[in-house]
Amino acid sequence: MSKWILRFWVLGLVALALVGCAGEATPSEQSTPSEQTLATAASPGHVFVIIMENKTYDEALKGDYLGSLASQYAVATDYHAVAHPSLPNYLALTSGSTWGITDDKYHELPSDQDLGSELTSAGVSWRAYMEDMSKGCLDSTNPYALKHNPFAYYGGQCPSNVVPLSQLDADLSADTSNFVWITPNVCHDGHDCSVSTSDRWLAEVVPKITESAAWKDDGVLFITWDEDDDKTSASSNRVALVVVAPNLRSHQTDAPYDHYSLLATIEDSLGVERLGEAADAQPIDDLFQP
Repeated sequence: MSKWILRFWVLGLVALALVGCAGEATPSEQSTPSEQTLATAASPGHVFVIIMENKTYDEALKGDYLGSLASQYAVATDYHAVAHPSLPNYLALTSGSTWGITDDKYHELPSDQDLGSELTSAGVSWRAYMEDMSKGCLDSTNPYALKHNPFAYYGGQCPSNVVPLSQLDADLSADTSNFVWITPNVCHDGHDCSVSTSDRWLAEVVPKITESAAWKDDGVLFITWDEDDDKTSASSNRVALVVVAPNLRSHQTDAPYDHYSLLATIEDSLGVERLGEAADAQPIDDLFQP
């Protein structure tokens, strides 16, 4: 059983123990989880996230490689983006809020209310890898897309944790951060190119992650899409979420989840407080079954 799966089991046992304590008659009879158990539940593993672009659930699963991952590991069949267009979804995934933004323009946001800031404050290592970020995060050009780099919006500049994707290979071989975010360029993410093109890119990048010691030891990889490609009011914004973790059996969940659920899951696993709408979101724990 992987440490990632075990972590979710321990969290569940801790919750049950706490509920049981509340029902005891006297404090002397209460049985509380050990400090070691709580520390194990809260200790961060390695979380990898890849964000793809503008495909419905059915469109994304047409990719041969992604389809094979969904069959081999786990997939959420009722997972939804929270807005249109791209940017508010990226902000929701990293801060628990769309900030009322309904466009892809640049907006400077507070610097202390996002996932990167709270991980830094908590001493949890993290890096965000941006494909084709050839200059700074604010002035690199196509095929890099600023609107697909949410960390550039908090505080009006990118922290040093945001680096070009070209650094990923070396980091996977050396000292992999606890949290790894990956944004492909606008072709490889499927925004400007076909599903087959983005699927081939996944087939090149994902094995690098799953062959790393960080993933094999206590890692999990989430692959999802920012939004579907239907901008009408009739859109359900249903997108794919595939979860890849060691020793994870092939299965799916039909429970309703969204980007806030994914943020809640990430924050719970890394031992930091939930931000914004993630505070009340249902974490995606039923996919972690051995």
